Amino acid sequence: MSEVLLTGAEIVVRALREQGVRHIFGYPGGAVLPIYDELFKQDEVEHILVRHEQGAAHAAEGYARSTGKCGVLLVTSGPGATNAVTGLADAMMDSIPLVCITGQVPTHLIGSDAFQECDTVGITRACTKHNFLVKDVGDLARVLHDAFYIATTGRPGPVVVDIPKDVQFKRGAYSGPGHIVHRTYRPRVKGERSRIEQAVELMANAKRPVFYTGGGVINSGPRAAQLLRELVRLTGYPITSTLMGLGAYPASDRQWLGMLGMHGTFEANLAMNRCDVMINIGARFDDRVTGRLDAFSPGSKKIHVDIDPSSINKNVRVDIPIVGDCAHVLEEMLEVWRARGKKQDVPSLTAWWAQVEAWRARRSLSYRKSTEIIKPQYAVERLYQLTRERKTYITTEVGQHQMWAAQHFHFEEPNRWMTSGGLGTMGYGIPAAVGVQVAHPDALVIDIAGEASVQMTMQELSTAVQYRLPIKIFILNNEYMGMVRQWQQLLHGGRYSHSYSAALPDFVKLAEAYGAKGIRVSDPKDLDAAIQAMIDYDGPVIFDCVVDKAENCYPMIPSGAAHDEMILPDSVEASVSEEGKMLV
Repeated sequence: MSEVLLTGAEIVVRALREQGVRHIFGYPGGAVLPIYDELFKQDEVEHILVRHEQGAAHAAEGYARSTGKCGVLLVTSGPGATNAVTGLADAMMDSIPLVCITGQVPTHLIGSDAFQECDTVGITRACTKHNFLVKDVGDLARVLHDAFYIATTGRPGPVVVDIPKDVQFKRGAYSGPGHIVHRTYRPRVKGERSRIEQAVELMANAKRPVFYTGGGVINSGPRAAQLLRELVRLTGYPITSTLMGLGAYPASDRQWLGMLGMHGTFEANLAMNRCDVMINIGARFDDRVTGRLDAFSPGSKKIHVDIDPSSINKNVRVDIPIVGDCAHVLEEMLEVWRARGKKQDVPSLTAWWAQVEAWRARRSLSYRKSTEIIKPQYAVERLYQLTRERKTYITTEVGQHQMWAAQHFHFEEPNRWMTSGGLGTMGYGIPAAVGVQVAHPDALVIDIAGEASVQMTMQELSTAVQYRLPIKIFILNNEYMGMVRQWQQLLHGGRYSHSYSAALPDFVKLAEAYGAKGIRVSDPKDLDAAIQAMIDYDGPVIFDCVVDKAENCYPMIPSGAAHDEMILPDSVEASVSEEGKMLV
């Protein structure tokens, strides 16, 4: 029997189906019309039409982050591909698995400055885990399956597959995913046993230990989060997390110190600064966490577990590096601890916890209450209290509201918190919420937003309306680019250069123009009822929450400062060094 040959476009759609893809996010254009024609002929893969290619990338990120699966987007050549670059860079920084299929001009026109041509491979090389230009239809199926393998194994990340239009028309043989084995790319998942044993020995003898966890735990999957909880409870040690790691350990637990870093809690940052053993599980020593490197936890021995060898010793030298998947390494750590009957240094641990509790007593997340104006922290607290019993997923934009959300909305489970950590992409929240809602149609999905960043991708509300996705956009409206204003206050003498939004839209009318519901509230006593109305409405909502314009986000480690040089809500604002001003 002769082999059935498929067009390149048919190969794309078949590969998506066999990879288990059920939803893709995209925007059509000339260079991908053959693929769109094949999507039209089937109903296994649902296409979600976004309003901008950046929205497609962020929606795919939200989908991936909330499910643990690979997100997929489809965009055309030239501006379609370049519009997606921000989302690809975002996914690269935060280790989100994406496959981005881009159209390209026909192969014979590549390099001729043809209409809607750009060097997609060249442009995306620096912001993707890998990319491909497929010039032979015979390679297309293999490349597509390779793309999913690369995106989802090891440290996850985005992969671009650039397909010229003529390749989409040509016919070639299809091959299924099978068992992909790469000669050169074989990520190590099991940690070196001897180093795990050394790490456990160091942990057992620690007098002032702390777990420092990151997004790698969540990327590893729900089992990693479960094993982390077992190990932390078995040891009795305090635990903190980066912005990307929230939810891996339950926020309600006594051992939880809250988030660390520039806007982390006093107790988390001081514990990191004063510990003698730091157990880093799946975090990358980001500059927003470490502060001034020469003052970062100077007296500690450091264990670092990461699946990405290039992340180890990149920013901070560590004593015991362990390359491997978080779940596998945590499982072995538990096994070794139990097998050897390891016991904590109880007197030292008791004294350490007494110190931690003294730091916790500073109540660094406190703020001045008001009955006249809504404080942004209070708005997030009430949102949390009124949604905590529901299956709730939170996305954010970037800025003060993002930090307030991280501080005052408490996560008990992984994959419930979607935010732009590494790249800090304004406009992330609405399209990410679209992706999350597509993946979880029965869940409550809320974008905690700022009035400035929410306008960068506001058009994706149209996507939510079209596909009946009841996302809630909860805007903390202070009429400023809040974080920019805060830094201008601290660094530039209160010269608020271009950080005030003098022509904000009426968000209620804007919501109605899109076919959504708009709610505005400015009085604290009306807040709970308004939030409940937002929750109860069966459709997309823009919630315009008018908050204190001058509120700053505290606590805060000024740039260029150490963990023990925090500005607290009740402290006099410290000066920022000239070097620190350059680090913002």
